[in-house]
Amino acid sequence: MTESPRSAGHDELRGASPDLVRRARDERDPLPGTGGFAGRLDASLVRDVLGRELVYREGGDGPVDSWSFDPDELRDPELLPAGCVRHRSVDGSTDRDERDWSVPDRDDRVWTLPEPDPETDSTRAVRAVREAVRESVDEVATAGVESGEDGGLAVAFSGGVDSAAVAARLDAPLYVAGFPESHDVEAARSAAAAMGRDLREVELTHADIERAVPEVVRATGRTNAMDVSIALSLYLVAERVAADGYDRLAVGQGADELFGGYAKVANAPDDERVDAETVRGARREVVATLPDQLERDLRTLRGAGVEPVAPLLQDRVVAAALALPGPLLVAEGGERKVAFRRAVAEWVPDAVASRDKKAVQYGSLVSRELDRLARQAGFKRRMDDHVGKYVESLVGDGETTPPGGV
Repeated sequence: MTESPRSAGHDELRGASPDLVRRARDERDPLPGTGGFAGRLDASLVRDVLGRELVYREGGDGPVDSWSFDPDELRDPELLPAGCVRHRSVDGSTDRDERDWSVPDRDDRVWTLPEPDPETDSTRAVRAVREAVRESVDEVATAGVESGEDGGLAVAFSGGVDSAAVAARLDAPLYVAGFPESHDVEAARSAAAAMGRDLREVELTHADIERAVPEVVRATGRTNAMDVSIALSLYLVAERVAADGYDRLAVGQGADELFGGYAKVANAPDDERVDAETVRGARREVVATLPDQLERDLRTLRGAGVEPVAPLLQDRVVAAALALPGPLLVAEGGERKVAFRRAVAEWVPDAVASRDKKAVQYGSLVSRELDRLARQAGFKRRMDDHVGKYVESLVGDGETTPPGGV
């Protein structure tokens, strides 16, 4: 589909084989058994239903045939929406034989997440989650051995049940990043001890934050305080992992979204942050935010020099999670991720499987310390978006200064 930077003569697809994605497209199967895919298929661009891989097309007045996996290769990159196929056709026809590549491009939403009826047998539902998680994590280890890259894998480990479910089944070093005495460092230490594993700690400083902010902004294209805080934590642990010689980083991403880990899901319908009337409905709203999160996180980790591995976002895990009834997402007493905790308790110590943890930007204290640095630099909390303005000042565009020109 491209002349520059990609050649129209080459099919390029990440995450799955062309035959599998072609079949998924023709059958409109959103969960065909992959961990996500994106790229060029036949004469179209494709991206999976959860956006677990990235592909960009040229926007604006740029060359209409240009696309890339890397937005930096395009003048005006636009991310293909998750679940879409982009092609060009005659009068809106979707018949591949009738496509005319001289007319404007169009995005068709081909894949949407299924909405299965809830499983009525709780034992069977938990077993399905257990088998799906176990197979997906073990597949990571097997893939490394088969490719000869087994020594290239590390695990981002915060001490919570999500990363522990991944780490406990992988023979790979565990890394945690945080400021001294942060929740994540303390939780990771105790969890690693309970699992009988060594832990590599990345102790963060203010100098690390100031240095890394421009790098994170360049990698992600984002300057808002929340995204930068989350990305900083990921970037700094991944940077250390890459420096130690590992090129793949396994993460526990997706468990909170899929299995009911958020307070706004647990509190539905009384939480104003969700529109749904049920826990299952609120969970679906949260899952719908994954494509945006994944663009940030994939670009962050790749910008730090590692390839992310997310076994909890494999199709089989997604399918098992979507079939869970509300009480196996959030119990009557308020316990979250009920089915997930029960499922992985087979290989995760009880003290870790039952543990709650903070979001990474708070657990690592990165968000707190980024706010502190902003205020020290003169960007006070009374200012609108004071942390975002501080971030912009560090990027070096010369346009954002605190009051008084400090």
